[in-house]
Amino acid sequence: MSSREPLVIGVDFGTLSGRAVVVRVRDGAELGSAVSEYPHGVIDRILPSTGRGLPPDWALQVPSDYVDVLRAAVPEAIRAADVDPADVIGIGTDFTACTMVPTTADGVPLCELPEFAGDPHAYVKLWRHHAAQPQADRITALATKREESWLPRYGGLISSEWEFAKALEVFEEAPEVYARMRHWVELADWIVWQLTGTYVRNACTAGYKGILQDGRYPDANFLEELAPGFGSFVDEKLEHPLGALGDKAGTLNARAAEWTGLREGIAVAVGNVDAHVTAPAVQAVAPGQMVAIMGTSTCHVMNGAELREVPGMCGVVDGGIVSGQWGYEAGQSGVGDIFAWFVEHGVPASYVDDAREAGISIHELLTRLAAVQEIGEHGLVALDWHSGNRSVLVDHELSGVVVGQTLATRAEDTYRALLEATAFGTRMIVETFERSGVPVTELIVAGGLVKNALLMQIYADVTNLPLSVAGSAQSPALGSAIHAAVAAGAHPDVPAAAAAMGSVRRAVHRPIAENVKAYDDLYTEYAALHDYFGRGANDVMHRLAARRRSVRKGLHR
Repeated sequence: MSSREPLVIGVDFGTLSGRAVVVRVRDGAELGSAVSEYPHGVIDRILPSTGRGLPPDWALQVPSDYVDVLRAAVPEAIRAADVDPADVIGIGTDFTACTMVPTTADGVPLCELPEFAGDPHAYVKLWRHHAAQPQADRITALATKREESWLPRYGGLISSEWEFAKALEVFEEAPEVYARMRHWVELADWIVWQLTGTYVRNACTAGYKGILQDGRYPDANFLEELAPGFGSFVDEKLEHPLGALGDKAGTLNARAAEWTGLREGIAVAVGNVDAHVTAPAVQAVAPGQMVAIMGTSTCHVMNGAELREVPGMCGVVDGGIVSGQWGYEAGQSGVGDIFAWFVEHGVPASYVDDAREAGISIHELLTRLAAVQEIGEHGLVALDWHSGNRSVLVDHELSGVVVGQTLATRAEDTYRALLEATAFGTRMIVETFERSGVPVTELIVAGGLVKNALLMQIYADVTNLPLSVAGSAQSPALGSAIHAAVAAGAHPDVPAAAAAMGSVRRAVHRPIAENVKAYDDLYTEYAALHDYFGRGANDVMHRLAARRRSVRKGLHR
């Protein structure tokens, strides 16, 4: 049947899958959705095309997996919604970031060329590819030495996850790939390129991940001093016309129309990042509203009326979330990934049997067992660095720690300590923002971890902030749909579309005074460990990481 009302589609490309949602323009009602898992998932150990082992800290993906999402999830979402595809007036997309792919002049990923199918540098480098840490350290060191004006906009540190560090890694380790590469492309832009046939670089990733500030990238002299021969990188591989968030990048081409079952010629929104696109979806467009998008990792985004320099933030960009405001970003590299790692590797078989008998997941079992504990009963404090630290230390050589384990420590004790550690990490970010003159008055949580009520209460208690919750289970996809509606001309701008189509439940979890006090004490211990291992008092994590990398590289020769 036909809805006889204008519809838009949002597609959220996550770390392991892509999700499409059909949304009504008038009120944001979600009429149908579908998920498509990436067949190749995350490639972090073995390159499938050759069986070649990958070094430590690598994380790759296969770009054809993203096209499979368009072919599978979009038509299935339309079927689930039971609507006429002719009523869809626009499509918007979001992606993880910084996720990069080297391409030819016409957008073909180099890994799809026979001569590069066996070279891991020719594949998508996922956001959590952290092997470029040495390059990131050199960029930071040189920028500090030269007193580059753009460095404070990124909290004084450049991440290994970002465009320049990963590009320098390709330049130095795979010169033949670098030479063949015509464009170094964010996947947020590559997928729009596939939909429209036009390459438009979005302003969000260019600012946060591409060191574009005040209309300029790091200059050629800086890049040449960084690595002889790298000075032409911006001009030859990176720079491209920008599209503002909410603008129309182009229209759906015939090939993409065939993939998706949608009408050729509908509006396609400029690409965006999963975190940033979520802010309008939860109606968080005013200063002071920090949105934490919690999944495998957590990204923290918020708007501010003024420009401030926040140590260890991932960036501040003019119009980086919505036009007319400064968009701030910070984040944690591992959150849900840490919980999943523990469930996979740290839980005794008896717990697996108990969960199966109860008909629940191991996560649910551990959460139930942890929920009956008093704060501090487990006697543990942990650091949430199993995937490195994104903010505020910006150091992916750091690693996880659990202090206080004894022979009496149980799986639920460690699990709760890890939940608390991620909340402490968020508090560290919030306090750093506030000390820098960017007040945080509300924490709004979106993403798959929202359903864990214990985790949400821990975050409210640890941060001493009211915790609002996204009204949609598909907030990034809804955010992309909001941008699609603006690109199609159905709403005048992103704030107006957010007011009409966004959804949030305010102050669902409120801090409990006695819990706040108890967590203040534990947070003091967390902060002491944070500074001891993270600020140079003991560099054992760096030494261990170097040793691990050296041994594994030797094994893969």
